[in-house]
Amino acid sequence: MNKSELLKNLHSSSRSNLFSIEIPKAVKEDERLIDGLVRELVQDGKIKLREVVQRDCSVYLSGIIKYATK
Repeated sequence: MNKSELLKNLHSSSRSNLFSIEIPKAVKEDERLIDGLVRELVQDGKIKLREVVQRDCSVYLSGIIKYATK
């Protein structure tokens, strides 16, 4: 997964500009990768996070898509 794939997934799981998505993870490195990609999107000003929940086999994200082109 890369930053553009994550942004496309957020677009597909959004209603208007609000999104909520649960991303499955296989290993601990997946959690770090997702966390890094999300931080980059926040720093780029593409999204604003409202909630991040680390679960046993997934990461739940919810927030607002500020500006992103398809």
